[in-house]
Amino acid sequence: MAGMAVLRALRTFSGRFPGPVESVLSPASCVLYPAWRTSPVRTLQLSSALCAGHNKWSKVKHIKGPKDVARAKMFMKFSMMIKVAVRDGGSNPDLNVGLAQILEQCKSKNMPKASIEAAIKSAAKSASQHMFEARGPGGCLLLIEVLTDNNSLCSQEIKRLLTKNGGMLSDGVRHNFSRRGVVVVQGQNVRTERALELAIEAGAGDVQETEDEEEQPLLQFICDMMDLKKVRASLEELGVQITSAGLEYVPHTFSSLDQDQLDAASTLVEALTDHPDVVRVWDNIQAHS
Repeated sequence: MAGMAVLRALRTFSGRFPGPVESVLSPASCVLYPAWRTSPVRTLQLSSALCAGHNKWSKVKHIKGPKDVARAKMFMKFSMMIKVAVRDGGSNPDLNVGLAQILEQCKSKNMPKASIEAAIKSAAKSASQHMFEARGPGGCLLLIEVLTDNNSLCSQEIKRLLTKNGGMLSDGVRHNFSRRGVVVVQGQNVRTERALELAIEAGAGDVQETEDEEEQPLLQFICDMMDLKKVRASLEELGVQITSAGLEYVPHTFSSLDQDQLDAASTLVEALTDHPDVVRVWDNIQAHS
């Protein structure tokens, strides 16, 4: 009943949105490699106080391919993600939803089985997992997840990359993010009202419209971590095609950047992502509308 009441409240605002979903989403998932441009992203919050911003910093934090160098980098990052997931929740994907979702992404990208197994087996080796908190161009907030066997050298290099590209370490950034479950689905031919209905029926808290690197529309359904498996299963039962699902750091508020700041932020995030010890970079960036 509460969900339907919310939906009725949302429908009163339907004039604020166009009919069809526009081409507009680490996670991420995450989704590792940024290729942001200027396509709009709207968060459709499931509350009566509906608000819709335009986040043009959308062109996905996911991995590009399939060139040889890009594929090698992609598999390296996936190996690190597997190690982090195993350290967090164990090596059994049946009991570790984070690992299960990452393994599914690995298989969808044709990562060799031997590489996957090697990453799982090597997860117990001595390496330290850290999260650096930083600010970038325009005051944007960054969480930089690393897995390293040399803490001192890694810290120095992260500081160097930040300083070189207009960023700095900043305590307290983590408080602007919450770890949430994110299910990404194909968004073609899904009207805004239907996206809201799907979110309510599946038990998601928010839904965002975005696009992939091929400018194909996607929908991100955001939920509590413990509800990820349930929300994914519910969406599949509703006939929705799942692109990916996993745990991501989702920002509470966004930093609005102009084009020059976006370009600088993109350079910084790519430089950080290229570092071999960096697993993923999370941000709260949205383009100035």
